[in-house]
Amino acid sequence: MKNRLLAVATAVASTALLLSACSKNDYNNNNGGNAKFSVYLTDAPANYDAVNVDIQDVQVNSTTDTSSGWQSLHILRPGVYNLLNFRNGIDTLLASYSIPAGKISQIRLILGTNNTVVVGGTSYPLQTPSAQQSGLKLNIQATLTAGVEYRLWIDFDANRSVVTTGNGGYILKPVIRSYTQAIGGSIKGIVLPPLITKGVFILQNSDTIASAIPDATGAFLVAGLNAGAYNVSVTGNGVLKDTLVANVTVTNGQVSTIGTITLHQ
Repeated sequence: MKNRLLAVATAVASTALLLSACSKNDYNNNNGGNAKFSVYLTDAPANYDAVNVDIQDVQVNSTTDTSSGWQSLHILRPGVYNLLNFRNGIDTLLASYSIPAGKISQIRLILGTNNTVVVGGTSYPLQTPSAQQSGLKLNIQATLTAGVEYRLWIDFDANRSVVTTGNGGYILKPVIRSYTQAIGGSIKGIVLPPLITKGVFILQNSDTIASAIPDATGAFLVAGLNAGAYNVSVTGNGVLKDTLVANVTVTNGQVSTIGTITLHQ
């Protein structure tokens, strides 16, 4: 379910953004208290041949230091993106990176100088005076939970973001909204003795949905589970018996903790 949470008429958004969680990957507890944060780019239709935006980086900032707390999400492909390639539900992943869990206050797109708009087959420079110094900022208020992936979509309205000047030029004044999609939650726990189990298996209707191998301390975390009830099966080493924890409820965007599972003979 898509929750549309932000609409702005300038390059700076000024509303709170509640992030929901989703993931298709398994995370162990040795992730150091990190959450995975992914940013996608999409666009609304526009009456241009192309709107090319030079995106060089995506950064996040914590609430503790809005002046120097910027951290790069390491964009996968720095360079020019034609916004019109991502219309009607099509998107592209800009960046996906593990960052410390906790609060974040802003994200920003760092733009390069190679921004253009194509009108009637002719390419024109697309001026971005403010963005080239400090980036396109979105003010958000979100708390990231360790072991959970958060996905954010940045939706340019290219048609309203390109403004013509009196001398026939074009300026980029982004109109942006963002939204999230909540897909799953996580299950975590500890298996004792450590380094004894062959694996932890998440079962639903007797089918194995996901699995994990506990770390050296016995800790495990399985992320990317749809909301619902699951059985957690811990397989012993042949000497210690298998153990089943039944009816573990998973909620979207949350980590369900089942505590310590001790295997016995």
